Amino acid sequence: MKVSEILKAGRKAFPSLEFVPPLKGSDLDVLYRTMDPLMEFCPPYINITCHRDEIENGHVVTKHPGTVAITAALLRRYKTEVVPHVICAGANRYQIENILFDLNFIGIENIMALRGEAAKGENAFRPVNDGHTYCRELVEQIHGTFPDKFCIGVAGYPEKHFEAESLEADIAHLKEKVDAGANYIITQMFFDNRDYFDFVRKCREAGIAVPIIPGLKPVANSGHLTKLPQAFSLNLPEALVREVRKCKSDDQVRQTGIEWCIEQSRELISAGVPAIHYYTMSRGRNIVEILQSLF
Repeated sequence: MKVSEILKAGRKAFPSLEFVPPLKGSDLDVLYRTMDPLMEFCPPYINITCHRDEIENGHVVTKHPGTVAITAALLRRYKTEVVPHVICAGANRYQIENILFDLNFIGIENIMALRGEAAKGENAFRPVNDGHTYCRELVEQIHGTFPDKFCIGVAGYPEKHFEAESLEADIAHLKEKVDAGANYIITQMFFDNRDYFDFVRKCREAGIAVPIIPGLKPVANSGHLTKLPQAFSLNLPEALVREVRKCKSDDQVRQTGIEWCIEQSRELISAGVPAIHYYTMSRGRNIVEILQSLF
């Protein structure tokens, strides 16, 4: 079933979950041990991330299982829709086409289309030869290869993408992805719901009508005060920072992060969001506690 159909079904708000595949050569059961307790909440779909290959000592190194392989493994284990991430980074249009054919072959109907990050050691994104520079081009390829076959999700940034000159310019780029055929948007994580509500308002004013699903992640340790803003170009509310700094241990920080995320989620659900997307980072214990309080 397509995510767009699930969102239109009119059911009450539900959780969607995002997982990171294990390192190549790792035991897949490690991922399953994280996922199994979360799957008890019956998310109608789950996302699995994708990572570009890296160049080490002049050789291409693949550090995670391929998109199709990990998707097939999850399909076999869980009775839910799997949404694999497909990225521009590190792949040319012919490699992407092969991934699309394989995903279609195993019955996948949903794709999260992303540009991906710059190569390790580079400070700006550069496409490979015959690759895509923008996610919009990837959305166009997916539609062109399999018209109306895949439901396509794309990313939105309530505090703007760090490369965009302004939030308005970033929303204009987001509209290009929607106009190219994206069916829904999942936001980057944020910690102040006002950023999300303002972002949705501006998207609607810009003519973006597709569902915009908020993405959340709980703070889990004191290091997140610096790591999350650096890694994801976001702001942490001063009230949250103060509460974390009062904590005497990471266990207390973790509990503070859970409580903050629960309150964020409750406000978003009350505002009528169709779903909340939780970035688990494949560490599910705190997400389980959050879902137990909400769903």
